[in-house]
Amino acid sequence: MILNAFRLALRQLNRNRVRTFLTSLGILIGVAAVICLVALGRGATARIQGDLQSFGNNLLFVVPGTEGPGGRGSAAPLREEDGQALAAAVNGVAAVVPTTARSLRAVRGDQSWRTNVWGASNEYFDAMNWKIAQGRDFMEGELRAGGDVCVLGATVATELFGAQSPIGEHARLDHLDCRVIAVLGAKGENAFGQDQDDLVVVPLRTMQRRIAGNRDISMLVVSARDDADTDAVKRDVEAVMRLRRHIGGGAEPDFFVRDMAEVMGILNGISVVLTGFLGAVAAISLLVGGIGIMNIMMVSVTERTREIGVRLAIGATARDVLTQFLVEAVVLAWIGGLAGVLVGIGASAIAAAGFGLPLIVDPPVIVLSFAVSGAIGIAFGFFPARRAAHLDPIDALRHE
Repeated sequence: MILNAFRLALRQLNRNRVRTFLTSLGILIGVAAVICLVALGRGATARIQGDLQSFGNNLLFVVPGTEGPGGRGSAAPLREEDGQALAAAVNGVAAVVPTTARSLRAVRGDQSWRTNVWGASNEYFDAMNWKIAQGRDFMEGELRAGGDVCVLGATVATELFGAQSPIGEHARLDHLDCRVIAVLGAKGENAFGQDQDDLVVVPLRTMQRRIAGNRDISMLVVSARDDADTDAVKRDVEAVMRLRRHIGGGAEPDFFVRDMAEVMGILNGISVVLTGFLGAVAAISLLVGGIGIMNIMMVSVTERTREIGVRLAIGATARDVLTQFLVEAVVLAWIGGLAGVLVGIGASAIAAAGFGLPLIVDPPVIVLSFAVSGAIGIAFGFFPARRAAHLDPIDALRHE
């Protein structure tokens, strides 16, 4: 009986192809929107995770001041001795890298580019997962004496030197003339649209003595060992820094420790909520499509009243009529759902390529979207089907 109802439904829908297409369009758009938006949300989450993991999950950043805008103004800067104390006193620390940064203009001939200049040691490259694509890292004498050498990020190298190799060439950072000894491997933009390759690295002593004019440290990069508990390392780092900065247990610290694993967890949580919200918004169009199905099925019942009367008069039961119209509504919804799946996958691939995100289409989301389209066909097709089943055969036969 059900199989015969499906055949009759397909025959009836085929008679009015344009109306069938327009009616299923609402379901198509809804299913495609859900699949596409969820796929983009998953892709954005994967992109954020990849960007953060490029730094490593075992990194801690110690920064003076309090978190939020304007939080660093009144806080005393960090010192290299703070890093030495953390390396000596905290178990599980692999390395502590003092760094300081300035926004400076890099100049080479008539080419100029404003960038972030970091003063650091070779451990900075390891901690931040930077690979040297050309050249070499700093020599020990250059680190101790504050040599006039620099390592360029890929963006700065391109802006100043174009396709020419910058190794051995000179560039000026503010009033410091430095020799380029290396170019870092390109990382590209992160998920927040920031160019990770827009930087220059010089020895820490060079930054302190010849650019900043002081021994201040902007940030301590603490790399925990792979086998260490990052939460425990973070607690110990905070305890040591409180002692060094003479801050009591109940007082608000004038520094903060940012944990990359914690940041990743927060961003993942936000991404999951946004993905769910966007999917829910897209699902509203499925309801609109369901209303369209109910509307067209009501019209179909009115148009086929005489046909319904004939079927009831020759022995069809009210249940047979109910099943027939309900199957038609479900088939109509499934046509839109199947087309929506195909359109959604295609749109996801195009959008992911356009935004530079990995394509992640979840099979459970596809199955669920298709199943929901069928459920909508049942929910919104039941009332018209019930109305058709309860028509009086005599009145139906008199209908013109």
